[in-house]
Amino acid sequence: MRTLATSLLALAAVVYALTYGEEGTLGYVNAGAEAAMVGAIADWFAVTALFKHPLGIPIPHTALIPKRKDALGASLQEFVTDNFLNEDVVRERVGAARISLRIGQWISRPEHARRIVDIGSRILRDGLSRISDDDVAAIVREVVVPRLKSEELSPAAGQALGEIVRDRAHHGLVDIGVEEMHRWLLENQETVEGMVADRAPWWTPQWVDGKISTRLYREALAWVDDVRSDPEHRVRQSLDAFLVTLAEDLQHDPATIRRAEALKVRVLSQPRVVDVAVALWSGLRHALLDSLDDSVGMLRTRMEAILHETGERVVNDVELQARLDRMLSDSAAFVVTNYGDEIATVISETVNRWDGREASRKIELHVGRDLQFIRINGTVVGALAGVTIHAVSHLL
Repeated sequence: MRTLATSLLALAAVVYALTYGEEGTLGYVNAGAEAAMVGAIADWFAVTALFKHPLGIPIPHTALIPKRKDALGASLQEFVTDNFLNEDVVRERVGAARISLRIGQWISRPEHARRIVDIGSRILRDGLSRISDDDVAAIVREVVVPRLKSEELSPAAGQALGEIVRDRAHHGLVDIGVEEMHRWLLENQETVEGMVADRAPWWTPQWVDGKISTRLYREALAWVDDVRSDPEHRVRQSLDAFLVTLAEDLQHDPATIRRAEALKVRVLSQPRVVDVAVALWSGLRHALLDSLDDSVGMLRTRMEAILHETGERVVNDVELQARLDRMLSDSAAFVVTNYGDEIATVISETVNRWDGREASRKIELHVGRDLQFIRINGTVVGALAGVTIHAVSHLL
């Protein structure tokens, strides 16, 4: 484009030289060529002055981009921050994009859900494989245990226990325990009676021991059955009262707090604590790795089903879409409001790192074609203006 614009200038110069001093029609051509040269040279000067000194002459207010690239980067950063990294603009664009609907449509397709699970499984498997038992032991020994020892956990435990008792969340666990105890007694009558008989005095007759052990077994079974079948049994009420008192004491009674903390320290000081933690982690890790390796296993199949169901729910639930889009809009607005300036500094810092001539060259490569059109237009407009002025001069 630069060659084309320069060629038009050369053509105008040739036409001017060939028609110099002519009258009539050729006079109009000469005047047009003369004005075309003036327009071409003027626009060449204007375009060149943006990027460098014309003909290498340090004329004031030329080579503007190399000299003012830092200010240009700052201005561009400010422009982007004000017009693009703006909370209202970001909210509008995120809302118009309907991101939640698009994501829902994408993950509702089984092949896409499977792809997400495959990639996630591979990443999770690689991460789990890199964590050794020695690393876990070091973290438990050097970080977790000392932190648990130094922190006073009794008040928090008491508060949690109080909430559990108030919500009666422990009743299910009590039901399971009583039910299992009742089942065990039903299946182990001989064991219970044998235990009682073994502890009987040596001088009592065996038939007496048998009667007593059978009676004790039946009483124990009946008692457990009463506790199992009566939600308001006094044993249950006593247990609730004990837990309420314990929760209060763990929060407010110094003696109970001291005993609980001492018990905590004794337990955590046992060498086996680290071994147990590592063993639990190792078992969990191997189970996860086996599940992640099995492409048709329960874990990956269930994950795919959850993703598919979630995608369909998002697609079909307009209120859920609106709620998710609001969350995305709020998140994006928070980011641009609090970190928009830092994000935009990428522009100014990148421009500042450029060499002046390098920056000029990069910008010229991006917009140079249009700038050369300015030179071409200047040549054409100059020729038309020269012909017009020459015609007006003749008329006058």
